Amino acid sequence: MVQTNDQNAVLLTKEGLAKLEEELATLKTTGRKEVSNRLAEAISYGDLSENSEYDEAKNQQAFIEGRILALEDQIKNAQIIADSGTDKGTVKIGSMVTLKREGEEAHEYTIVGSTEADPMAHKISNESPVGEAVLGKKAKDKVKVQAPGGIFEYSITKVS
Repeated sequence: MVQTNDQNAVLLTKEGLAKLEEELATLKTTGRKEVSNRLAEAISYGDLSENSEYDEAKNQQAFIEGRILALEDQIKNAQIIADSGTDKGTVKIGSMVTLKREGEEAHEYTIVGSTEADPMAHKISNESPVGEAVLGKKAKDKVKVQAPGGIFEYSITKVS
């Protein structure tokens, strides 16, 4: 399991870091250029005090610049989740875990850092109730999860 004392550390897989770097590059090139073009066009309409196109373009510019700063900070503080080779079969960040609730189908999830979490893609954060509950556990363990919807019990059927 990744241990870090750095509160600014952003836990990512190699793929997650690549996605952030790709988004950053796109925003710095294409995103900035598109906003610049929109601003130039809006300015050409004259009177900026009542120019909604200009206001919208300035808001988009602020959003893009804020996102660029956030991405740069995440990339700067990225800590890659590496498979240490030890504790095979123990749930850690980067593990694929199959969970099953009584009377329901089993579902496979990947435990990731909070930056990469995407429940629709079956990627759950190590900081989520389920993620926290399964960390350090092994196949055949049972875990109880306190979640906003109540207490749920899962069986860990597979860890890879």
